[in-house]
Amino acid sequence: MSRIGKKPVSIVDGVKVAIQDRVVTVEGPLGKLQYEHRPEIAIAVDEGAKELSVSRESDDREVRAYHGLTRSLINNMIIGVKDGYEKRLEIVGVGYVGSLQGDTLSLRVGFANEIKKKVPSGLDVSCPDQTHVVVKGCDKQMVGQFAAEVRACRKPEPYKGKGIRYQGEHVKIKPGKSAT
Repeated sequence: MSRIGKKPVSIVDGVKVAIQDRVVTVEGPLGKLQYEHRPEIAIAVDEGAKELSVSRESDDREVRAYHGLTRSLINNMIIGVKDGYEKRLEIVGVGYVGSLQGDTLSLRVGFANEIKKKVPSGLDVSCPDQTHVVVKGCDKQMVGQFAAEVRACRKPEPYKGKGIRYQGEHVKIKPGKSAT
């Protein structure tokens, strides 16, 4: 049984949810998101109780998985258009810097050339200083994907810890070959 799928999703104030055919549209102060759910899943909105419930038509293993997934995605959409999501990255290393020029994030992280990453539309990327990058947006998947792509440009290495890491991420430092 899907315990996550059974929980109703509460619709917070300031957020509008509309369902047309199989497309769920969530609109709030930070933006508008859409999701097309699977045909095996049914979604019902209760305007009076300000809740959204997700149900399934069968107990097949795959359908049960889509039941919980659909509920989680819709819940993430509601949170995203109301509060938004944010990922913070740190650039660690001597001479490693990041800057924003227009809609392009430029990273100098120890390679011969600068790495340039185009910021997708719908995301708000800022550099409060040269060693920090903040990625904000209402789509949780898009925020996490762009932050992961920036981090993948130069992952933290295990000997000195230089590279790009999430804020608060712990990098386990290995002893060098001189340590016995």
